[in-house]
Amino acid sequence: MEKLWAPWRMKYIKEAIDKPESGCIFCEKAKQKTDKENLILYRGKNAYVICNAFPYNNGHLMVVPYKHTSSMDDLDDASALEVWKLIALCRRVLSNTFNPDGFNIGINLGRAAGAGIDTHLHVHIVPRWNGDTNFMPVVADTKVISQGLEETYEELLKGFKE
Repeated sequence: MEKLWAPWRMKYIKEAIDKPESGCIFCEKAKQKTDKENLILYRGKNAYVICNAFPYNNGHLMVVPYKHTSSMDDLDDASALEVWKLIALCRRVLSNTFNPDGFNIGINLGRAAGAGIDTHLHVHIVPRWNGDTNFMPVVADTKVISQGLEETYEELLKGFKE
């Protein structure tokens, strides 16, 4: 049997067990000034960009409005426009940094729709490559992420600074 090692993920598993989040993780991270530790890549006036700590694919980002709401209807025009512009910025930075073949961009509204955090609206931007879906998820119920979060963060940060 082959073994797939991803030791960097243990940090997140232990944090989830040892320090369960109280309140809203997106609101809490936005208030803190530890962007690198929190994987925040960009802060706008009404929204920010953060790496997904449990990515579907390498470079999986999220755009999160600062306003705590689960409804798109609650965003004012300035916030909605900035969220959309940040989605476009994420796509450009990911394209320039990792050269994916495509993207999944979406919002899971409500737990029934697959939202892991259903109380705070956020948009997922997932880069995709031809052939990135292979036998591992089907046969072994395992997804292979090809790069650690810290390296991904550093590479993408350069793109957001440009």
